[in-house]
Amino acid sequence: MTELPIWLHDRLVAPHEAAVSVLDHGLTVGDGVFETIKVEHGVPFALTRHLGRLEQSAAALGLPLPPAERIREAAAAVCGQLKDVELARLRITVTGGVGPAGSLRGDGPPTLLVTAARAQRPTGPETAILVPWRRNHRGALTGVKSTSYAENVVALAAARKAGVGEALFANVADELCEGTGTNVFCVLDGVALTPPLESGCLAGITRALVLAWCPEVLERPISLEELTRAQEVFVTSSTRDVHGVSEVDGRRPGGPEAAVPGPVTAKIAAAFATAAAADADPA
Repeated sequence: MTELPIWLHDRLVAPHEAAVSVLDHGLTVGDGVFETIKVEHGVPFALTRHLGRLEQSAAALGLPLPPAERIREAAAAVCGQLKDVELARLRITVTGGVGPAGSLRGDGPPTLLVTAARAQRPTGPETAILVPWRRNHRGALTGVKSTSYAENVVALAAARKAGVGEALFANVADELCEGTGTNVFCVLDGVALTPPLESGCLAGITRALVLAWCPEVLERPISLEELTRAQEVFVTSSTRDVHGVSEVDGRRPGGPEAAVPGPVTAKIAAAFATAAAADADPA
């Protein structure tokens, strides 16, 4: 397979045939929501949870969605073409559709776009920096997985310029929040902690499953000082699962000789992998 399929509006189309209006609100003002889903040999993981979050994000923006059955049909059609692909990422995007210049939406239907791309499993631990910009944990887009991702683009570019793979944000209260595409966890005194949703972080699907499957993991605010003395740090996302971090701002969590992943991270990663293998669409 040389080209991965695309679903646009109401059907599968060849990539060279896919065309979205230059007046689409997703393009002009970033008015849209999306989900990225791990797909292994054509089987999407946690699809129901992802579609539920898509609905929540759209509701927060007042964005009408296409019928739920059409979105599922689109996802199934694209995934059906991925059976020979070991690992892929499925992206479901819904935008406000064609609209006037400016922030007001038009009266037309939303745009539904489902794409897929081949993915690679992480081959080693992640590295990260804490960027100087802050998440506004009381903003209109807090907790919404919207297509307005420029803040993440800037932060991730800064991380790559620094020679690391991920950028971590604090919120305006100077508490640890999240990464550009990840939720973040710290191990302090042997206990795995992650910022609560009130910190402004996205309600990550993998994050939620870690909390469900590993009840020893706790939610609570994490200060930036605590980040500097964490014995272990790891991140989660739909395409990384549970991924150990070997460096934050040039420091190795737990000290120069600490193993990555550390014992707590490794235990959580193993529990997640076992549970995920047993249920591809956990409730």
